[in-house]
Amino acid sequence: MAATEKKKLNFAPQDLSRLSESERLQVLAVMQRAQVFDEHEESKTRRRPLEGQLYKYTNVMKGWQTRWFVLDPESGMLEYYEKEEHKKQKPRGVINLAASIIIPSEEDSQTFQVSATNGEIYRLRGVDAKERQQWVDRLRSTSEYHAANAHISRSVDQVRSRSFLNSGPPPPPTQRSQQRSFQSGFTENVSTFVPQRAPAAHPHMIDPFREVKEYMQEAEDYSLDLTQKIDSLPHSGQEITGLDKDILLIKATSSATLQCLGHCLSMLQQKQESHSYKHRSHSFGSVETSQDIVLPSLRINRSISIADSIPSPSGSFASASSLPHVIPEPKHDGPINHNEEVEDEVEYKDTDLEAVEEHKSIILHLLSQLKLGMDLTKVVLPTFILEKRSLLEMFADCMAHPDIFLRIADFDDPEARMLAVLEWYLSSFHAGRQGSVAKKPYNPIIGETFHCSWKIPSEVLGCKTEGQSSKKEFLLIYCAEQVSHHPPVSAFYFECPEKNVCVNASIWTKSKFMGMSIGVVMIGKVHLKLLNHDEEYVFSLPSAYARSILTTPWVELGDKVQITCQKTNYTAAVTFHTKPFYGGKLHRLTAEVKNGNTGSIVCKVQGEWNSQFEISYADGETKVVDVNKLRIWHKRVRPLEKQGEFESRKLWQHVTNALKLGDVNTATEHKRFLEERQREGEKHRRETNTSFPTQYFHKEEDAWVFKNMLGKRGENHSHSS
Repeated sequence: MAATEKKKLNFAPQDLSRLSESERLQVLAVMQRAQVFDEHEESKTRRRPLEGQLYKYTNVMKGWQTRWFVLDPESGMLEYYEKEEHKKQKPRGVINLAASIIIPSEEDSQTFQVSATNGEIYRLRGVDAKERQQWVDRLRSTSEYHAANAHISRSVDQVRSRSFLNSGPPPPPTQRSQQRSFQSGFTENVSTFVPQRAPAAHPHMIDPFREVKEYMQEAEDYSLDLTQKIDSLPHSGQEITGLDKDILLIKATSSATLQCLGHCLSMLQQKQESHSYKHRSHSFGSVETSQDIVLPSLRINRSISIADSIPSPSGSFASASSLPHVIPEPKHDGPINHNEEVEDEVEYKDTDLEAVEEHKSIILHLLSQLKLGMDLTKVVLPTFILEKRSLLEMFADCMAHPDIFLRIADFDDPEARMLAVLEWYLSSFHAGRQGSVAKKPYNPIIGETFHCSWKIPSEVLGCKTEGQSSKKEFLLIYCAEQVSHHPPVSAFYFECPEKNVCVNASIWTKSKFMGMSIGVVMIGKVHLKLLNHDEEYVFSLPSAYARSILTTPWVELGDKVQITCQKTNYTAAVTFHTKPFYGGKLHRLTAEVKNGNTGSIVCKVQGEWNSQFEISYADGETKVVDVNKLRIWHKRVRPLEKQGEFESRKLWQHVTNALKLGDVNTATEHKRFLEERQREGEKHRRETNTSFPTQYFHKEEDAWVFKNMLGKRGENHSHSS
């Protein structure tokens, strides 16, 4: 119980006392749902079976032998077989893990021991320390879970035998049943109570849940009698007291179980009522259904943002839902002249949080409509939590260190090139997430594009070609396009013709509501091609999580990423660690590069992706990379007057300007106009059975590929850079 109470306290926001009573209740409800979600996720992990090959010490003569072990968390049993294919046969050995002791050996980093309560002992060994830790964690979790269940069962038996031995069955609480109904909203009173047997079945004609309610009422009466008995126990001087930890656990478990069952029944009743309502509507044809949700002081339409329902004080924009016509599809940008581009004066940063506090009630209303695990792809979020840039531009900001990127192709050794790819990859995330505030970039409109470039002097790269001036500049260009609306796919492309290197990617984001945080999964692959070496490196982007969304939201990355090169057979395994609930560091990462030809580990990396990380090579040398000391090269972007109507900065300019002025309502109206225009276009294409005409990318199987990719210039001349 102490651990549970501590966990609940850690969920409480610091400024809870400043909220109104209704807001405080909503915050607590959201936090409770978040805790339930976390416990559910942890429970799913704990219940997932684990199996694999381990070494088992048999006896002095035979020593260590390989065996196939199977852990069943549901039953609490650890079984082993001689081989994996023998799993359908009777296991060679079984241990009940309840209250077992699992001890890692101090002699090495692979061995551990499992000691069961019946005296049986298994000495086991994993392939490495990582595998041992995985088995030890899962075995301990299973052991503690089943030990706790067994302890609760014994405590219940003790209470029944010692405390209630002479009490007899609880008296029929007829009077109490008539005075109150169950807290989940039951209106039916029970006038008689027979504890010896369950109520008889009734025809479900008037109330389909009548029998269930009777069972619930009976259970509640038993629970109240149990509570009264526990409260009447002495607080000291006896073998069992009212303050005994196990007794209090029984009391809390009883109450929590009834409350959970009550919520389940309430949801079933609401579903039944909704079904009956729809049935009556279809039968009589006289009831009009509404798609609106009415909340206190706020009426919300399902298809628009909650913030969108707030009228603009300027009154200068009409409702986007009343647009009288479909606006034409975007025109082609035409050839992009990178000589017209101007370097951004400052790097992008977004640190203001004033609107979050001002519109906290809107956030609470929004959270009350979301379900745990719900996909947020089609949910339109309030305008004030947006960054002042499009997602297409955010991907470009990941190329903040183009000098590191362009050096990759200069290495002659395949191992050195993989290390250079890894260093560039690990240093690319901090610039895209400047500041500590978690905000959301604009969802790109289908047909939206973004173009920029970087010019890197040759002396910075340390490569001076004979006969050429040292003032030569290498041009790295970027082109991005929103190629799909559902799912929302963003395709982007980098290239440097002088270095013969390019990057192609198509990514779509999938957001998930997780109670007190929001998770964003990046689905899709990035392909980095070094044409001079005929190599292709394939990898994905890590998932991002916005934490503490009710107070001061912040971002962390969490995922496992593989960087592979099929030609050289080098791989890099990168892990972005999320912060554990207790202790631990923020933004931690680990990685290792492996030579698949020899099986050897080339290097290991550890540190933080937004500060510094250390690379430890196999020969003992180390290298520390401090990303905050690396130069951030600003993008070169054409001025607004030279951009096409659907280029990101020009397309979103009115939203961005309104957000800079703090005029959330005006920004909302402009944003809604763009979104409604996109919906109307999608509707028109569905009705005419036409597809969207993309400019720069075409689809190949499940991926989108740049039409005029470097190395394939002769195949397609549709684009000129």
